[in-house]
Amino acid sequence: MAADRRSSWLKGVLDLLVLSCLTDGESYGYEISKALAEAGLGQIKGGTLYPVLNRLEENGLVAAEFRAAGRGPGRRYYQLTDEGRTRLAAETASWLEFHTAVRARLTPP
Repeated sequence: MAADRRSSWLKGVLDLLVLSCLTDGESYGYEISKALAEAGLGQIKGGTLYPVLNRLEENGLVAAEFRAAGRGPGRRYYQLTDEGRTRLAAETASWLEFHTAVRARLTPP
């Protein structure tokens, strides 16, 4: 599969995937990127991930808190808001419905 095709598919669902990474509690950018890579989605660079996190925060779907570190740079931790949980549930249902339709169309009889 061409990398550019996979990249365009990922852009359409990245917000949803990032929200899903926060269902078990708060996390920071590197952990989110690592979780997505471990799920087989490839490396999501900071230049792609952080604008998504900022947009989700601006839309009230995640809350963020900066914490200074004892050593090294501080981190910005993100967690789902109630609105984020609601949106995640709704968008997950929509995505799975879409996935089912695409899969049905692409699967030979």
